[in-house]
Amino acid sequence: MVDQLDTSISVYDRSGVIADLEDALRDYFGVRHAVLASSGTAALHSSYAAALVEPGDEVIVPAYTFFATATPLLHLGAVPVLADSDETGNVSVEDVANRITERTVAIMVTHLWGIPADVNGLKALADAHGLALLEDASHAHGATVTGRRVGTFGRVSAFSMNGPKPLSAGEGGFALTDNDEVYYRLLLHGHYNKRCRNEIPADHPLHQYAVTGMGLKFRIHPLAARIALDQLGQLDGYLAGRAAIAEYLRDQLGQLPGIAVPTIPADAQPAWYGLPLIYVPDELDGIPIERVHQALLAEGLREVDRPGSTRPVNQLPLFGHTDALFPHHPARAQLRFRRGQFPVAEQVHHHTLKLPVWHREEDMPLVEQYIEGFRKVVEHRRDLQGTRNG
Repeated sequence: MVDQLDTSISVYDRSGVIADLEDALRDYFGVRHAVLASSGTAALHSSYAAALVEPGDEVIVPAYTFFATATPLLHLGAVPVLADSDETGNVSVEDVANRITERTVAIMVTHLWGIPADVNGLKALADAHGLALLEDASHAHGATVTGRRVGTFGRVSAFSMNGPKPLSAGEGGFALTDNDEVYYRLLLHGHYNKRCRNEIPADHPLHQYAVTGMGLKFRIHPLAARIALDQLGQLDGYLAGRAAIAEYLRDQLGQLPGIAVPTIPADAQPAWYGLPLIYVPDELDGIPIERVHQALLAEGLREVDRPGSTRPVNQLPLFGHTDALFPHHPARAQLRFRRGQFPVAEQVHHHTLKLPVWHREEDMPLVEQYIEGFRKVVEHRRDLQGTRNG
């Protein structure tokens, strides 16, 4: 960081730490192009624009996701078509297939909590219908399916690097693609002038827009890029540590009644951004999840979370009354989602208790405390019943 302060805190083109990090990301993921951005949301926005999503187009997105998976479509005048989850919480291939219409241009998949979705099934579906497959891999840096890294299956993919992500810049994001045309449009959407003039061929029709691009600036700060470059060199070690601790947590917590741990396909390796646990009330005498969550917090397990911003987006006011903030959206009448429309996603979300996944050996005493806290709450569930009845 000190070296970077001495070198530059503003990089206008693909040089210095920007080039170093983009080259490292290309090598790590095995892709032709990586473009850094100021956030994962910005990377998603640019990805949709670069994939030529236009006003009135429909893009199928998971109902259960962080809202930024869908919100850039509103800014582009496109229509997010929500698809329900399967029992894992990731998007259902079957439900996606049922929502394809003549206006559908793309399918967006989120790899929720860093656990890969059925990306091969979605890729086959997209190819069969001539659609673009796009990936929101913001939770899934380094996750793999059949040995292939998540974020390399679609036409373009977007990643977040904010705070607690497996790969962190503090704040930042990036997009990946093997397609030159998509790459040029990623640049034009958020990296005008020097980058576009240097990287879009002079004889290309889009070169004439190089100075202005599309008028937006989504550049990452060089200090954030320097943090991410250091973190990328340690990512595989972090992931190995997370995998070991996640396996231990799954083994120990999976033995408790009322707690269902995720089942991971043999060909998939998650990034373990988080460990989603599904509460099964029938196994704990029907005690509401709210009471169990409060009991866990009372035991000092402060990191046990009931996800809020990552949730079925039909439950958010923005997707129930879109016209209040997007009054000129060409399809605002279609954007009035309501609770209850996506029963699997809403059921999974309601019963999810999420844990962070630590990665260091010295974290194990804390891990043991969390396991013991869960065990204590489960073993003393009659006390919770008494509270309910009293």
